[in-house]
Amino acid sequence: MNLTPKQLKILKLIRESRITRGYSPTMQELADELGISKVTVFEHVEALIKKGALHREPNKARSLSIADNALIPDETRSLTFPLVGKIAAGYPIQRFEQSDELDLESVFGPRVGQKAGTFALRVDGDSMRDEGILDSDYVIVERRETARNGERVVALLPNGETTLKTFYKEGGQIRLQPANPNFDPIIVKSCTIQGVVIGVMRRY
Repeated sequence: MNLTPKQLKILKLIRESRITRGYSPTMQELADELGISKVTVFEHVEALIKKGALHREPNKARSLSIADNALIPDETRSLTFPLVGKIAAGYPIQRFEQSDELDLESVFGPRVGQKAGTFALRVDGDSMRDEGILDSDYVIVERRETARNGERVVALLPNGETTLKTFYKEGGQIRLQPANPNFDPIIVKSCTIQGVVIGVMRRY
């Protein structure tokens, strides 16, 4: 997708706002952030809609959303480390002779047949502790608007808050299940899925 620097910046601002605040910025907010006129922002947004990068619901404020198949360049940047073998966490194992590479794009990037981009979020809190997702970890999230039961999701709640929980659709309601007995499940009639967790990273 051929994007101008301003169009790319608009996509990133919309993505950041929807993830951190739960809604899209207004045209005026985009104009103020970019230091350009509201009319110019509108022209860029219209161009992004025509290119298939953005969706907009008519007659609804803050309704801009990034298309599922729109890959923002920073969501596809690869990071590769030399993979020199295995390490035993139980009994020692024989030295692994074959050299290879660990390409984080192949591990955390879009899967075969899927075009959605990926992004990272820093975890705040320990409600997912028992699934190995700890405070200050980074979760790698595939940008999606649907989820299957048992998937860990980034969900926007009706009150405007965003949470990381395990998703279960049960009859006419949704249960967002924590992985820590100190937290109660969140039961809602509906929520907006902003992405599905595909990996966890921790730096020591």
